[in-house]
Amino acid sequence: MIKPSLEVNICGISFKNPVIAASGTFGSVTEYNKFIDINGIGGISVKGITLHPKKGNPPPRIAETPSGILNSVGLQNLGVDAFIEKELTELLAFDTRIIANINGNTLDEYCQVAEKLKGQPVDFIELNISCPNVEEGGAAFGAHPDMVYRTTKAVKACCGSPLIVKLTPNTADIRETAAAAQEGGCDAISLINTVLGMAIDARTRRPVLGNITGGLSGPAIKPIALRMVWQAYQAVTVPIIGMGGISCADDAVEFLLAGASAVSVGTASLTNPTACTDIAEGLESYLEENGIQSISELTGGLLID
Repeated sequence: MIKPSLEVNICGISFKNPVIAASGTFGSVTEYNKFIDINGIGGISVKGITLHPKKGNPPPRIAETPSGILNSVGLQNLGVDAFIEKELTELLAFDTRIIANINGNTLDEYCQVAEKLKGQPVDFIELNISCPNVEEGGAAFGAHPDMVYRTTKAVKACCGSPLIVKLTPNTADIRETAAAAQEGGCDAISLINTVLGMAIDARTRRPVLGNITGGLSGPAIKPIALRMVWQAYQAVTVPIIGMGGISCADDAVEFLLAGASAVSVGTASLTNPTACTDIAEGLESYLEENGIQSISELTGGLLID
């Protein structure tokens, strides 16, 4: 029997399998190399990069919730120059696709980060539009279709690599923001980012997080993420990278059936460092058990009577 193929193609770039380590949950990658073979992952979306170094939000930054976590790390990172000089060099030692996740407080900052990465050996730029736009009163770049369109179009003009737009679920209609990203010229979309939430300590009567609110991730948001991936698949023709509560191979299959071409695994890696490679191995077993020759056959294969 011919071994089934886990290879997927996104924007003309081949991934050995559809499993991507999600931004912000995989450290600087080298930490996880102690636990798994990084070469066994299809791709890595690096920790969010900003124009200048960021200290992040005040602690506490993490709060456990039923079936998930709240985080308000605040994009702590060393800045794009340090990423290029140090972290990117270390990443290039591994046989996996590199996705540079970029962030900014203004449209100009996004464009400057994209410009600095032009010509660097990254396979994709992932545009995180969940950041607050300080020029427009703090509303997230991804909250409104017109802002999604303008941001995507501006950053795409600065990009030297295919552009993935990472969509926030904190919006009125994910179909409208997905379509706006496509109209703005993105090459792919990824969704969903975290869902805005908060936690309160009943004994102290104070917020648990130092930033008061944070992003909810983990299995708790999986039904929301699946619904939004399925809706986005109806609205766009660009490839979709699905994420939100994926912790096993069956979860990944569900996202593929909803319309994703690949999946990102985030919170699961914090509780199980081998989650990404476990899921890749589980997907191969699923294909063998169901007589499916290629993982790509699953994309958009949801059966609805």
